[in-house]
Amino acid sequence: MFVTVKYRRGRCLLSDRLRERGYTQTQLADRTGYDKSIISKYVNGTRGMNFDTAKTIAAAINCTIDDLYEWIEYD
Repeated sequence: MFVTVKYRRGRCLLSDRLRERGYTQTQLADRTGYDKSIISKYVNGTRGMNFDTAKTIAAAINCTIDDLYEWIEYD
Protein backbone atom coordinates (compact mmCIF):
# COMPACT_ATOMS: atom_id res chain seq x y z
CA MET A 1 0.00 0.00 0.00
CA PHE A 2 1.23 3.47 -0.86
CA VAL A 3 0.97 6.34 1.56
CA THR A 4 0.56 9.64 -0.20
CA VAL A 5 2.33 12.59 1.33
CA LYS A 6 0.86 15.97 0.54
CA TYR A 7 2.43 19.36 0.96
CA ARG A 8 1.16 22.87 1.03
CA ARG A 9 3.22 25.94 0.50
CA GLY A 10 4.12 27.79 3.67
CA ARG A 11 6.08 30.96 4.27
CA CYS A 12 8.02 32.46 1.36
CA LEU A 13 11.77 32.22 1.97
CA LEU A 14 12.85 34.59 -0.81
CA SER A 15 14.28 37.14 1.62
CA ASP A 16 16.43 34.39 3.18
CA ARG A 17 17.67 33.20 -0.21
CA LEU A 18 18.53 36.76 -1.28
CA ARG A 19 20.44 37.38 1.95
CA GLU A 20 22.37 34.11 1.60
CA ARG A 21 23.42 35.00 -1.93
CA GLY A 22 24.16 38.63 -1.21
CA TYR A 23 21.53 39.94 -3.64
CA THR A 24 19.30 42.94 -3.13
CA GLN A 25 15.71 43.15 -4.27
CA THR A 26 16.81 45.67 -6.90
CA GLN A 27 19.43 43.27 -8.25
CA LEU A 28 16.82 40.51 -8.45
CA ALA A 29 14.46 42.86 -10.27
CA ASP A 30 17.23 43.69 -12.75
CA ARG A 31 18.07 40.01 -13.28
CA THR A 32 14.45 38.94 -13.83
CA GLY A 33 12.82 41.98 -15.41
CA TYR A 34 10.16 42.04 -12.69
CA ASP A 35 9.33 45.38 -11.13
CA LYS A 36 11.07 46.03 -7.80
CA SER A 37 7.71 46.74 -6.14
CA ILE A 38 6.49 43.26 -7.09
CA ILE A 39 9.72 41.66 -5.79
CA SER A 40 9.17 43.57 -2.54
CA LYS A 41 5.66 42.14 -2.24
CA TYR A 42 6.98 38.60 -2.71
CA VAL A 43 9.68 39.19 -0.09
CA ASN A 44 7.19 40.70 2.39
CA GLY A 45 4.65 37.94 1.81
CA THR A 46 1.90 40.30 0.67
CA ARG A 47 1.78 38.66 -2.75
CA GLY A 48 2.32 35.06 -3.75
CA MET A 49 4.33 33.97 -6.76
CA ASN A 50 2.79 31.86 -9.47
CA PHE A 51 4.72 28.82 -10.66
CA ASP A 52 6.28 30.56 -13.68
CA THR A 53 7.50 33.48 -11.57
CA ALA A 54 8.91 31.18 -8.90
CA LYS A 55 10.81 29.20 -11.56
CA THR A 56 12.23 32.41 -13.08
CA ILE A 57 13.31 33.77 -9.70
CA ALA A 58 14.80 30.44 -8.64
CA ALA A 59 16.86 30.30 -11.84
CA ALA A 60 18.00 33.91 -11.37
CA ILE A 61 19.36 33.23 -7.88
CA ASN A 62 20.55 29.68 -8.57
CA CYS A 63 18.20 27.68 -6.36
CA THR A 64 15.15 25.48 -6.79
CA ILE A 65 11.51 26.37 -6.39
CA ASP A 66 11.49 24.17 -3.29
CA ASP A 67 14.13 26.48 -1.80
CA LEU A 68 11.82 29.49 -2.14
CA TYR A 69 9.17 28.21 0.28
CA GLU A 70 8.70 26.47 3.55
CA TRP A 71 6.79 23.26 2.76
CA ILE A 72 4.25 21.89 5.24
CA GLU A 73 3.30 18.23 5.18
CA TYR A 74 -0.35 17.34 5.74
CA ASP A 75 -2.74 14.36 5.42
